[in-house]
Amino acid sequence: MRPRPGAVSRLLGAIVTGVLAVGSVAGCSAENQVPSIGYAVDVAITSYNGGSTAGAIGGAPAVFGRVLTGFFYTGPDGQQVADTDAGTAKEVPGESQTIQYRLNPDGVYSDGVPTSCDDLVLAWAARSGRFTKAGDRGQVPIFDAASTAGYSDIERVDCQPGSKDATVVFRPNQYFLPWRTLFAAGELMPAHVAARAANVPNVVSVLQTGDPGAVQRLADFWNTGWTIDGDLDVSKFPSSGPYRIESFSATDGLVLVANERWWGNKAETGRIVVFGRTADLKSKVGDKSVSVLDFGVDSVKDLSLDGFSTKTVPGRGAEQLLLSTSGVFGSVAARRGFALCVPRQALFDQLGKVGKAPASGLGSGPLNSRTVQQDSLFYAPATGAADRYKATDIAAATSGFASGGSPAPTVRIGYLGPDDRRARAVAMIAEACKPAGVTVVDAGSADFTPTRLTEGKVDAVLASTAAMPGPAGSLSGMTATSALRTDSGLNFGRFGNGRYDAITDQLAADDNSTVQLNLLTESENLLWSEMPSIPLFVTPRAIGFVNGLQNGVAGPTQAGSGWNMDRWVLKR
Repeated sequence: MRPRPGAVSRLLGAIVTGVLAVGSVAGCSAENQVPSIGYAVDVAITSYNGGSTAGAIGGAPAVFGRVLTGFFYTGPDGQQVADTDAGTAKEVPGESQTIQYRLNPDGVYSDGVPTSCDDLVLAWAARSGRFTKAGDRGQVPIFDAASTAGYSDIERVDCQPGSKDATVVFRPNQYFLPWRTLFAAGELMPAHVAARAANVPNVVSVLQTGDPGAVQRLADFWNTGWTIDGDLDVSKFPSSGPYRIESFSATDGLVLVANERWWGNKAETGRIVVFGRTADLKSKVGDKSVSVLDFGVDSVKDLSLDGFSTKTVPGRGAEQLLLSTSGVFGSVAARRGFALCVPRQALFDQLGKVGKAPASGLGSGPLNSRTVQQDSLFYAPATGAADRYKATDIAAATSGFASGGSPAPTVRIGYLGPDDRRARAVAMIAEACKPAGVTVVDAGSADFTPTRLTEGKVDAVLASTAAMPGPAGSLSGMTATSALRTDSGLNFGRFGNGRYDAITDQLAADDNSTVQLNLLTESENLLWSEMPSIPLFVTPRAIGFVNGLQNGVAGPTQAGSGWNMDRWVLKR
Protein backbone atom coordinates (compact mmCIF):
# COMPACT_ATOMS: atom_id res chain seq x y z
CA MET A 1 0.00 0.00 0.00
CA ARG A 2 1.56 3.27 -1.06
CA PRO A 3 2.04 6.07 1.50
CA ARG A 4 0.01 9.25 1.57
CA PRO A 5 2.55 12.09 1.64
CA GLY A 6 1.22 15.35 2.99
CA ALA A 7 -2.20 13.95 3.81
CA VAL A 8 -4.18 12.99 6.88
CA SER A 9 -2.06 10.09 8.10
CA ARG A 10 1.15 12.12 8.23
CA LEU A 11 -0.47 15.11 9.87
CA LEU A 12 -2.04 12.81 12.47
CA GLY A 13 1.33 11.37 13.35
CA ALA A 14 2.69 14.85 13.97
CA ILE A 15 -0.05 16.03 16.32
CA VAL A 16 -1.60 13.00 17.94
CA THR A 17 0.35 13.53 21.12
CA GLY A 18 -0.57 17.23 21.29
CA VAL A 19 -3.00 18.97 23.60
CA LEU A 20 -6.00 18.23 21.41
CA ALA A 21 -5.43 14.49 21.21
CA VAL A 22 -8.33 13.23 23.29
CA GLY A 23 -8.81 9.62 22.27
CA SER A 24 -6.64 6.65 23.18
CA VAL A 25 -3.61 6.28 20.95
CA ALA A 26 -2.57 2.78 21.95
CA GLY A 27 -4.61 -0.37 21.94
CA CYS A 28 -4.38 -3.77 23.57
CA SER A 29 -3.60 -6.63 21.20
CA ALA A 30 -6.15 -8.83 22.99
CA GLU A 31 -9.00 -6.48 22.11
CA ASN A 32 -11.09 -6.78 18.98
CA GLN A 33 -11.63 -3.95 16.52
CA VAL A 34 -15.21 -2.67 16.34
CA PRO A 35 -16.40 -2.65 12.69
CA SER A 36 -18.56 0.50 12.95
CA ILE A 37 -18.09 3.85 14.72
CA GLY A 38 -20.85 6.36 15.47
CA TYR A 39 -20.05 10.07 15.15
CA ALA A 40 -22.46 12.64 16.60
CA VAL A 41 -22.07 16.25 15.46
CA ASP A 42 -24.46 19.18 15.84
CA VAL A 43 -25.25 19.85 12.20
CA ALA A 44 -28.42 19.53 10.16
CA ILE A 45 -27.30 17.25 7.33
CA THR A 46 -29.07 18.80 4.34
CA SER A 47 -26.79 18.79 1.30
CA TYR A 48 -23.79 17.00 -0.14
CA ASN A 49 -22.64 20.24 -1.78
CA GLY A 50 -20.46 22.16 0.68
CA GLY A 51 -20.07 25.06 -1.74
CA SER A 52 -23.79 25.82 -1.77
CA THR A 53 -25.54 27.91 0.85
CA ALA A 54 -27.57 24.90 1.99
CA GLY A 55 -24.48 22.73 2.26
CA ALA A 56 -22.46 25.31 4.17
CA ILE A 57 -25.10 25.92 6.85
CA GLY A 58 -25.86 22.20 6.90
CA GLY A 59 -22.31 21.44 8.01
CA ALA A 60 -21.19 19.62 4.86
CA PRO A 61 -17.50 20.43 5.51
CA ALA A 62 -17.76 18.71 8.91
CA VAL A 63 -19.44 15.61 7.48
CA PHE A 64 -18.06 15.04 3.97
CA GLY A 65 -14.42 16.07 4.25
CA ARG A 66 -13.34 12.42 3.89
CA VAL A 67 -15.99 11.65 1.29
CA LEU A 68 -15.37 14.50 -1.16
CA THR A 69 -11.67 15.29 -1.10
CA GLY A 70 -10.07 18.48 -2.39
CA PHE A 71 -6.62 19.91 -2.89
CA PHE A 72 -6.68 21.19 0.70
CA TYR A 73 -8.63 20.47 3.88
CA THR A 74 -9.00 22.27 7.19
CA GLY A 75 -6.73 20.78 9.85
CA PRO A 76 -7.50 20.55 13.58
CA ASP A 77 -5.95 23.93 14.35
CA GLY A 78 -7.89 25.65 11.57
CA GLN A 79 -5.03 25.64 9.08
CA GLN A 80 -5.27 24.65 5.40
CA VAL A 81 -3.42 21.37 4.76
CA ALA A 82 -2.50 20.03 1.34
CA ASP A 83 -4.08 16.68 0.45
CA THR A 84 -1.75 15.19 -2.13
CA ASP A 85 -3.94 12.12 -2.48
CA ALA A 86 -6.43 14.35 -4.29
CA GLY A 87 -3.75 16.16 -6.28
CA THR A 88 -1.22 18.95 -6.17
CA ALA A 89 -1.53 22.71 -6.47
CA LYS A 90 1.25 25.25 -6.87
CA GLU A 91 1.69 28.85 -7.84
CA VAL A 92 3.59 29.33 -11.11
CA PRO A 93 5.02 32.45 -12.75
CA GLY A 94 2.72 34.46 -14.97
CA GLU A 95 1.57 37.98 -15.80
CA SER A 96 -1.35 37.37 -13.44
CA GLN A 97 -1.54 35.13 -10.40
CA THR A 98 -1.61 31.59 -11.77
CA ILE A 99 -2.17 28.29 -9.94
CA GLN A 100 -1.43 24.96 -11.60
CA TYR A 101 -3.60 22.09 -10.40
CA ARG A 102 -2.89 18.44 -11.15
CA LEU A 103 -5.33 15.78 -10.03
CA ASN A 104 -3.93 12.43 -8.93
CA PRO A 105 -3.58 10.18 -12.00
CA ASP A 106 -5.12 7.34 -9.98
CA GLY A 107 -8.08 9.44 -8.85
CA VAL A 108 -11.46 7.94 -9.62
CA TYR A 109 -14.93 8.41 -8.18
CA SER A 110 -16.64 5.51 -6.47
CA ASP A 111 -18.85 5.09 -9.57
CA GLY A 112 -15.77 4.43 -11.72
CA VAL A 113 -15.56 7.84 -13.43
CA PRO A 114 -12.10 9.43 -13.16
CA THR A 115 -11.72 12.74 -11.34
CA SER A 116 -11.00 15.52 -13.82
CA CYS A 117 -10.49 19.24 -14.23
CA ASP A 118 -14.19 19.40 -15.17
CA ASP A 119 -14.81 19.34 -11.40
CA LEU A 120 -12.74 22.52 -10.96
CA VAL A 121 -14.50 24.28 -13.83
CA LEU A 122 -17.90 23.52 -12.30
CA ALA A 123 -16.79 24.74 -8.87
CA TRP A 124 -15.41 27.96 -10.34
CA ALA A 125 -18.45 28.65 -12.50
CA ALA A 126 -20.88 27.98 -9.66
CA ARG A 127 -19.02 30.19 -7.20
CA SER A 128 -17.78 32.96 -9.47
CA GLY A 129 -21.06 34.89 -9.50
CA ARG A 130 -20.71 35.51 -13.24
CA PHE A 131 -23.80 33.58 -14.32
CA THR A 132 -26.85 35.67 -13.42
CA LYS A 133 -30.52 36.26 -14.13
CA ALA A 134 -33.00 39.04 -13.40
CA GLY A 135 -34.25 39.07 -9.80
CA ASP A 136 -36.07 41.34 -7.36
CA ARG A 137 -32.77 43.08 -6.52
CA GLY A 138 -31.51 43.36 -10.10
CA GLN A 139 -29.25 40.69 -11.55
CA VAL A 140 -28.79 37.76 -9.14
CA PRO A 141 -26.58 34.64 -9.43
CA ILE A 142 -28.27 31.52 -10.77
CA PHE A 143 -25.99 29.34 -8.63
CA ASP A 144 -26.83 29.55 -4.91
CA ALA A 145 -23.21 29.70 -3.75
CA ALA A 146 -22.37 30.16 -0.09
CA SER A 147 -19.57 32.54 -1.04
CA THR A 148 -17.79 33.80 -4.14
CA ALA A 149 -14.60 34.75 -2.24
CA GLY A 150 -11.58 34.05 -4.43
CA TYR A 151 -13.58 32.40 -7.18
CA SER A 152 -14.93 35.75 -8.37
CA ASP A 153 -11.32 36.92 -8.84
CA ILE A 154 -10.54 34.11 -11.30
CA GLU A 155 -10.53 35.13 -14.96
CA ARG A 156 -10.49 31.63 -16.41
CA VAL A 157 -9.82 27.96 -15.74
CA ASP A 158 -7.91 26.32 -18.59
CA CYS A 159 -9.12 22.72 -18.84
CA GLN A 160 -9.51 20.15 -21.57
CA PRO A 161 -12.63 18.08 -20.74
CA GLY A 162 -11.62 14.90 -18.91
CA SER A 163 -8.03 16.05 -18.29
CA LYS A 164 -6.23 15.74 -14.96
CA ASP A 165 -4.64 19.18 -15.38
CA ALA A 166 -6.07 22.66 -14.89
CA THR A 167 -4.51 26.10 -14.90
CA VAL A 168 -6.33 28.77 -12.91
CA VAL A 169 -5.58 32.34 -13.99
CA PHE A 170 -6.71 35.29 -11.88
CA ARG A 171 -7.75 38.63 -13.26
CA PRO A 172 -4.95 41.12 -14.07
CA ASN A 173 -3.77 43.11 -11.04
CA GLN A 174 -5.86 40.87 -8.76
CA TYR A 175 -4.09 38.77 -6.15
CA PHE A 176 -5.78 36.32 -3.77
CA LEU A 177 -3.51 35.38 -0.87
CA PRO A 178 -5.67 32.60 0.68
CA TRP A 179 -5.89 30.64 -2.60
CA ARG A 180 -5.46 27.41 -0.64
CA THR A 181 -9.08 27.80 0.52
CA LEU A 182 -10.24 27.20 -3.07
CA PHE A 183 -11.22 23.80 -4.51
CA ALA A 184 -11.08 22.32 -1.02
CA ALA A 185 -12.49 19.21 0.66
CA GLY A 186 -16.26 18.98 0.77
CA GLU A 187 -16.66 21.52 -2.05
CA LEU A 188 -15.23 19.89 -5.19
CA MET A 189 -18.31 18.24 -6.65
CA PRO A 190 -18.55 15.46 -9.30
CA ALA A 191 -19.10 17.40 -12.53
CA HIS A 192 -20.05 14.29 -14.50
CA VAL A 193 -23.11 13.80 -12.30
CA ALA A 194 -24.23 17.40 -12.88
CA ALA A 195 -23.62 17.03 -16.62
CA ARG A 196 -25.72 13.88 -16.75
CA ALA A 197 -28.55 15.53 -14.80
CA ALA A 198 -28.45 18.61 -17.05
CA ASN A 199 -28.34 16.44 -20.17
CA VAL A 200 -25.11 17.96 -21.51
CA PRO A 201 -22.00 16.14 -22.79
CA ASN A 202 -19.68 17.85 -20.28
CA VAL A 203 -19.73 20.97 -18.12
CA VAL A 204 -16.61 22.52 -19.64
CA SER A 205 -17.97 23.10 -23.14
CA VAL A 206 -21.34 24.28 -21.84
CA LEU A 207 -19.82 26.81 -19.46
CA GLN A 208 -17.40 28.01 -22.12
CA THR A 209 -20.17 28.67 -24.64
CA GLY A 210 -22.56 29.99 -21.99
CA ASP A 211 -25.68 28.34 -23.45
CA PRO A 212 -28.31 29.90 -21.12
CA GLY A 213 -30.65 26.91 -21.03
CA ALA A 214 -27.91 24.39 -20.37
CA VAL A 215 -26.21 26.57 -17.76
CA GLN A 216 -29.53 27.04 -15.98
CA ARG A 217 -30.06 23.28 -15.88
CA LEU A 218 -26.59 22.86 -14.42
CA ALA A 219 -27.37 25.51 -11.80
CA ASP A 220 -30.69 23.92 -10.90
CA PHE A 221 -28.98 20.62 -10.20
CA TRP A 222 -25.99 22.21 -8.42
CA ASN A 223 -28.40 24.09 -6.14
CA THR A 224 -30.74 21.25 -5.19
CA GLY A 225 -29.71 18.01 -6.91
CA TRP A 226 -27.41 17.01 -4.06
CA THR A 227 -30.03 17.55 -1.36
CA ILE A 228 -29.88 14.84 1.29
CA ASP A 229 -33.19 13.44 2.47
CA GLY A 230 -34.78 10.09 3.19
CA ASP A 231 -35.21 9.18 -0.48
CA LEU A 232 -31.54 9.09 -1.46
CA ASP A 233 -30.45 8.02 -4.94
CA VAL A 234 -26.85 7.13 -4.14
CA SER A 235 -25.90 7.15 -7.83
CA LYS A 236 -25.96 10.97 -7.61
CA PHE A 237 -23.51 10.96 -4.69
CA PRO A 238 -20.28 9.31 -5.84
CA SER A 239 -17.25 9.72 -3.59
CA SER A 240 -13.69 10.86 -4.24
CA GLY A 241 -12.48 9.98 -0.74
CA PRO A 242 -11.90 7.01 1.55
CA TYR A 243 -15.63 6.83 2.42
CA ARG A 244 -18.79 6.84 0.33
CA ILE A 245 -22.46 7.24 1.22
CA GLU A 246 -24.44 4.03 1.66
CA SER A 247 -27.71 5.39 3.10
CA PHE A 248 -29.34 8.19 5.06
CA SER A 249 -32.11 8.43 7.65
CA ALA A 250 -32.94 11.45 9.80
CA THR A 251 -33.21 9.24 12.87
CA ASP A 252 -30.71 6.48 12.10
CA GLY A 253 -28.02 8.70 10.62
CA LEU A 254 -25.86 8.99 7.56
CA VAL A 255 -24.09 5.70 6.88
CA LEU A 256 -20.64 5.98 5.32
CA VAL A 257 -18.78 2.87 4.19
CA ALA A 258 -15.27 2.35 2.89
CA ASN A 259 -14.89 3.38 -0.75
CA GLU A 260 -13.56 0.33 -2.59
CA ARG A 261 -12.16 2.51 -5.39
CA TRP A 262 -10.22 4.86 -3.10
CA TRP A 263 -6.61 4.99 -4.26
CA GLY A 264 -5.01 6.18 -1.01
CA ASN A 265 -4.55 4.43 2.32
CA LYS A 266 -7.72 2.53 3.02
CA ALA A 267 -10.01 3.59 5.84
CA GLU A 268 -9.06 1.94 9.14
CA THR A 269 -12.73 1.30 10.03
CA GLY A 270 -15.11 0.10 7.38
CA ARG A 271 -18.24 1.94 8.53
CA ILE A 272 -18.93 5.36 10.08
CA VAL A 273 -22.46 6.43 11.05
CA VAL A 274 -22.90 10.19 11.35
CA PHE A 275 -25.71 11.36 13.63
CA GLY A 276 -26.82 14.95 13.15
CA ARG A 277 -29.18 17.21 15.05
CA THR A 278 -32.26 15.18 14.17
CA ALA A 279 -31.03 12.05 15.97
CA ASP A 280 -31.92 11.33 19.60
CA LEU A 281 -28.44 11.89 20.97
CA LYS A 282 -29.17 10.78 24.52
CA SER A 283 -30.45 7.42 23.40
CA LYS A 284 -27.65 6.98 20.85
CA VAL A 285 -25.02 7.67 23.50
CA GLY A 286 -26.90 5.49 26.01
CA ASP A 287 -27.02 2.44 23.73
CA LYS A 288 -23.37 2.93 22.73
CA SER A 289 -24.20 3.84 19.13
CA VAL A 290 -22.00 6.95 19.48
CA SER A 291 -18.24 6.71 19.99
CA VAL A 292 -17.20 10.22 18.89
CA LEU A 293 -19.00 13.38 19.99
CA ASP A 294 -18.50 16.94 18.69
CA PHE A 295 -21.12 19.35 20.08
CA GLY A 296 -21.49 22.81 21.49
CA VAL A 297 -20.77 22.81 25.24
CA ASP A 298 -23.94 22.26 27.33
CA SER A 299 -26.14 22.23 24.23
CA VAL A 300 -27.64 18.84 25.19
CA LYS A 301 -29.15 18.96 28.63
CA ASP A 302 -28.27 16.23 31.17
CA LEU A 303 -26.18 14.24 28.70
CA SER A 304 -24.12 11.58 30.45
CA LEU A 305 -20.69 11.01 28.92
CA ASP A 306 -19.55 8.20 31.21
CA GLY A 307 -17.04 6.08 29.31
CA PHE A 308 -15.85 9.02 27.17
CA SER A 309 -12.61 10.95 27.32
CA THR A 310 -13.93 14.48 26.84
CA LYS A 311 -12.44 17.94 26.56
CA THR A 312 -14.11 21.32 26.30
CA VAL A 313 -12.15 23.67 24.08
CA PRO A 314 -12.67 27.14 22.60
CA GLY A 315 -13.49 26.78 18.93
CA ARG A 316 -12.55 28.81 15.88
CA GLY A 317 -16.18 29.82 15.39
CA ALA A 318 -17.61 33.12 16.65
CA GLU A 319 -20.82 32.79 18.66
CA GLN A 320 -22.88 35.80 17.66
CA LEU A 321 -26.25 37.37 17.07
CA LEU A 322 -26.72 37.92 13.35
CA LEU A 323 -29.19 40.79 12.94
CA SER A 324 -31.65 41.60 10.20
CA THR A 325 -31.22 44.95 8.47
CA SER A 326 -34.95 45.35 7.97
CA GLY A 327 -38.01 45.31 10.22
CA VAL A 328 -37.28 46.12 13.84
CA PHE A 329 -33.58 46.36 13.01
CA GLY A 330 -34.04 48.41 9.86
CA SER A 331 -32.19 51.33 11.43
CA VAL A 332 -28.61 51.26 12.64
CA ALA A 333 -29.74 53.08 15.81
CA ALA A 334 -31.96 50.13 16.76
CA ARG A 335 -29.16 47.64 16.08
CA ARG A 336 -26.77 49.64 18.26
CA GLY A 337 -29.45 49.93 20.93
CA PHE A 338 -29.86 46.16 21.05
CA ALA A 339 -26.09 45.68 21.33
CA LEU A 340 -26.12 47.98 24.36
CA CYS A 341 -28.56 45.79 26.28
CA VAL A 342 -27.09 42.40 25.33
CA PRO A 343 -25.04 41.27 28.38
CA ARG A 344 -21.89 40.18 26.56
CA GLN A 345 -19.74 39.80 29.68
CA ALA A 346 -22.36 37.78 31.57
CA LEU A 347 -22.97 35.57 28.54
CA PHE A 348 -19.26 34.82 28.33
CA ASP A 349 -18.94 34.21 32.07
CA GLN A 350 -21.87 31.80 32.24
CA LEU A 351 -22.00 30.22 28.79
CA GLY A 352 -18.82 30.95 26.86
CA LYS A 353 -16.01 30.38 29.33
CA VAL A 354 -14.12 27.12 29.02
CA GLY A 355 -12.55 26.25 32.38
CA LYS A 356 -10.23 28.95 33.66
CA ALA A 357 -10.09 31.57 30.93
CA PRO A 358 -6.58 32.40 29.71
CA ALA A 359 -5.29 35.94 29.99
CA SER A 360 -5.19 36.23 26.21
CA GLY A 361 -5.97 34.20 23.12
CA LEU A 362 -8.93 31.99 22.29
CA GLY A 363 -11.57 32.00 25.01
CA SER A 364 -9.96 34.78 27.03
CA GLY A 365 -13.08 36.93 27.25
CA PRO A 366 -16.07 38.28 25.34
CA LEU A 367 -15.37 38.30 21.62
CA ASN A 368 -14.75 41.76 20.19
CA SER A 369 -14.53 40.85 16.52
CA ARG A 370 -16.60 39.02 13.95
CA THR A 371 -13.67 38.29 11.65
CA VAL A 372 -10.37 38.44 13.60
CA GLN A 373 -9.35 35.44 15.70
CA GLN A 374 -8.70 36.16 19.39
CA ASP A 375 -5.21 34.67 19.17
CA SER A 376 -4.23 36.89 16.25
CA LEU A 377 -1.59 39.55 16.85
CA PHE A 378 -4.00 42.00 15.19
CA TYR A 379 -6.88 41.26 17.56
CA ALA A 380 -6.19 43.65 20.44
CA PRO A 381 -5.05 46.70 18.44
CA ALA A 382 -7.84 46.33 15.85
CA THR A 383 -10.85 45.96 18.16
CA GLY A 384 -10.91 49.13 20.24
CA ALA A 385 -14.33 50.05 18.86
CA ALA A 386 -15.83 47.23 20.94
CA ASP A 387 -15.13 49.11 24.18
CA ARG A 388 -18.38 51.06 23.81
CA TYR A 389 -20.25 47.74 24.12
CA LYS A 390 -18.21 46.23 26.92
CA ALA A 391 -21.02 46.75 29.46
CA THR A 392 -24.76 47.17 29.09
CA ASP A 393 -26.23 50.68 28.98
CA ILE A 394 -30.00 50.48 29.35
CA ALA A 395 -30.60 54.21 28.97
CA ALA A 396 -28.64 54.31 25.71
CA ALA A 397 -30.33 51.12 24.51
CA THR A 398 -33.78 52.61 25.16
CA SER A 399 -32.78 55.78 23.35
CA GLY A 400 -31.41 53.81 20.42
CA PHE A 401 -34.65 51.94 19.83
CA ALA A 402 -36.65 55.16 20.18
CA SER A 403 -34.52 57.09 17.71
CA GLY A 404 -34.65 54.11 15.38
CA GLY A 405 -38.42 54.35 15.28
CA SER A 406 -39.10 51.15 17.21
CA PRO A 407 -39.68 51.89 20.90
CA ALA A 408 -40.66 48.86 23.02
CA PRO A 409 -39.81 46.40 20.21
CA THR A 410 -40.29 42.65 20.04
CA VAL A 411 -37.14 40.80 18.98
CA ARG A 412 -37.46 37.20 17.79
CA ILE A 413 -34.21 35.23 18.16
CA GLY A 414 -33.99 31.99 16.19
CA TYR A 415 -31.54 29.09 16.42
CA LEU A 416 -31.41 25.40 15.57
CA GLY A 417 -32.74 23.46 18.52
CA PRO A 418 -33.03 21.82 20.83
CA ASP A 419 -29.98 23.62 22.22
CA ASP A 420 -29.98 24.19 25.96
CA ARG A 421 -27.05 26.61 25.97
CA ARG A 422 -28.53 28.83 23.29
CA ALA A 423 -31.93 28.71 24.98
CA ARG A 424 -30.27 29.95 28.16
CA ALA A 425 -28.53 32.69 26.18
CA VAL A 426 -31.84 33.92 24.77
CA ALA A 427 -33.33 33.92 28.28
CA MET A 428 -30.40 35.95 29.61
CA ILE A 429 -30.72 38.46 26.76
CA ALA A 430 -34.47 38.73 27.39
CA GLU A 431 -33.91 39.48 31.07
CA ALA A 432 -31.16 42.02 30.40
CA CYS A 433 -33.05 43.89 27.67
CA LYS A 434 -36.42 43.95 29.41
CA PRO A 435 -35.65 47.23 31.28
CA ALA A 436 -35.09 48.88 27.87
CA GLY A 437 -38.63 47.95 26.88
CA VAL A 438 -37.52 45.06 24.67
CA THR A 439 -39.54 41.85 24.50
CA VAL A 440 -37.31 38.99 23.41
CA VAL A 441 -39.01 35.90 21.96
CA ASP A 442 -37.26 32.53 21.80
CA ALA A 443 -37.83 31.39 18.20
CA GLY A 444 -35.53 28.38 18.27
CA SER A 445 -36.84 25.20 16.66
CA ALA A 446 -35.74 21.79 15.43
CA ASP A 447 -36.30 22.81 11.80
CA PHE A 448 -34.79 26.28 12.03
CA THR A 449 -32.65 27.60 9.19
CA PRO A 450 -31.09 31.08 8.98
CA THR A 451 -33.07 31.75 5.80
CA ARG A 452 -35.91 32.70 8.17
CA LEU A 453 -33.95 35.87 8.89
CA THR A 454 -33.98 36.79 5.20
CA GLU A 455 -37.69 35.95 5.04
CA GLY A 456 -38.48 38.24 7.98
CA LYS A 457 -39.72 35.40 10.20
CA VAL A 458 -37.12 36.20 12.89
CA ASP A 459 -35.14 39.34 13.73
CA ALA A 460 -31.88 37.71 14.81
CA VAL A 461 -30.09 34.38 14.54
CA LEU A 462 -28.02 32.98 17.41
CA ALA A 463 -25.32 30.79 15.93
CA SER A 464 -21.62 30.54 15.22
CA THR A 465 -19.70 32.01 12.28
CA ALA A 466 -21.84 32.58 9.17
CA ALA A 467 -24.97 31.39 11.02
CA MET A 468 -23.60 27.84 11.29
CA PRO A 469 -25.13 25.91 14.20
CA GLY A 470 -22.22 23.54 14.78
CA PRO A 471 -18.55 23.30 13.77
CA ALA A 472 -17.34 26.60 12.34
CA GLY A 473 -14.34 28.82 11.78
CA SER A 474 -10.80 28.54 10.46
CA LEU A 475 -7.50 30.37 10.65
CA SER A 476 -8.04 31.99 7.25
CA GLY A 477 -11.37 33.45 8.40
CA MET A 478 -12.64 33.52 4.81
CA THR A 479 -16.12 32.30 5.72
CA ALA A 480 -16.45 34.87 8.51
CA THR A 481 -15.34 37.70 6.27
CA SER A 482 -17.40 36.74 3.24
CA ALA A 483 -20.57 36.17 5.27
CA LEU A 484 -20.94 39.96 5.63
CA ARG A 485 -20.21 40.84 2.01
CA THR A 486 -22.99 42.35 -0.06
CA ASP A 487 -25.13 39.64 -1.68
CA SER A 488 -23.10 36.75 -0.24
CA GLY A 489 -25.15 33.57 0.03
CA LEU A 490 -24.34 33.42 3.74
CA ASN A 491 -25.32 37.06 4.33
CA PHE A 492 -28.77 36.23 5.70
CA GLY A 493 -29.23 39.65 7.32
CA ARG A 494 -28.79 41.34 3.93
CA PHE A 495 -26.13 43.73 5.22
CA GLY A 496 -24.46 45.68 2.44
CA ASN A 497 -21.60 48.13 2.63
CA GLY A 498 -19.38 48.95 -0.34
CA ARG A 499 -16.46 50.05 1.80
CA TYR A 500 -16.53 46.81 3.78
CA ASP A 501 -16.49 44.84 0.52
CA ALA A 502 -13.49 46.84 -0.69
CA ILE A 503 -11.65 46.26 2.60
CA THR A 504 -12.11 42.49 2.35
CA ASP A 505 -10.76 42.56 -1.21
CA GLN A 506 -7.69 44.47 -0.02
CA LEU A 507 -7.15 42.13 2.95
CA ALA A 508 -7.10 39.16 0.59
CA ALA A 509 -4.56 40.83 -1.71
CA ASP A 510 -1.97 42.49 0.54
CA ASP A 511 -0.08 40.67 3.30
CA ASN A 512 1.88 43.69 4.53
CA SER A 513 1.35 43.68 8.31
CA THR A 514 0.87 47.43 8.59
CA VAL A 515 -1.66 47.45 5.79
CA GLN A 516 -3.44 44.47 7.32
CA LEU A 517 -3.68 46.13 10.75
CA ASN A 518 -4.97 49.39 9.30
CA LEU A 519 -7.58 47.60 7.20
CA LEU A 520 -8.71 45.33 10.03
CA THR A 521 -9.05 48.32 12.37
CA GLU A 522 -11.10 50.19 9.78
CA SER A 523 -13.23 47.10 9.23
CA GLU A 524 -13.91 46.64 12.95
CA ASN A 525 -14.75 50.32 13.37
CA LEU A 526 -17.18 50.05 10.47
CA LEU A 527 -18.83 46.85 11.72
CA TRP A 528 -19.22 48.12 15.29
CA SER A 529 -20.79 51.26 13.85
CA GLU A 530 -23.15 49.53 11.40
CA MET A 531 -23.79 46.54 13.70
CA PRO A 532 -24.84 43.79 11.27
CA SER A 533 -24.14 41.32 14.07
CA ILE A 534 -23.14 41.24 17.73
CA PRO A 535 -20.16 39.01 18.58
CA LEU A 536 -20.47 37.27 21.94
CA PHE A 537 -17.67 34.73 22.51
CA VAL A 538 -15.77 32.02 20.70
CA THR A 539 -18.08 29.04 20.46
CA PRO A 540 -17.04 26.46 23.10
CA ARG A 541 -16.95 22.87 21.86
CA ALA A 542 -17.31 19.62 23.79
CA ILE A 543 -15.37 16.89 22.00
CA GLY A 544 -15.32 13.37 23.28
CA PHE A 545 -13.93 10.00 22.23
CA VAL A 546 -15.15 6.80 23.81
CA ASN A 547 -12.57 4.86 25.79
CA GLY A 548 -10.70 2.54 23.45
CA LEU A 549 -10.88 4.79 20.39
CA GLN A 550 -7.51 5.40 18.76
CA ASN A 551 -6.35 8.37 16.64
CA GLY A 552 -9.11 10.72 17.74
CA VAL A 553 -7.90 14.33 17.48
CA ALA A 554 -10.25 17.18 18.34
CA GLY A 555 -10.98 19.62 15.55
CA PRO A 556 -12.84 22.69 16.91
CA THR A 557 -13.11 24.17 13.39
CA GLN A 558 -15.44 24.13 10.40
CA ALA A 559 -14.13 20.65 9.53
CA GLY A 560 -15.10 19.26 12.93
CA SER A 561 -13.46 16.33 14.67
CA GLY A 562 -14.28 14.05 11.76
CA TRP A 563 -11.45 15.62 9.78
CA ASN A 564 -9.48 12.35 10.08
CA MET A 565 -12.30 9.83 10.53
CA ASP A 566 -10.61 7.41 8.12
CA ARG A 567 -7.86 6.93 10.75
CA TRP A 568 -10.22 6.08 13.62
CA VAL A 569 -9.94 2.65 15.24
CA LEU A 570 -12.12 1.44 18.12
CA LYS A 571 -11.10 -1.63 20.11
CA ARG A 572 -13.05 -3.36 22.86
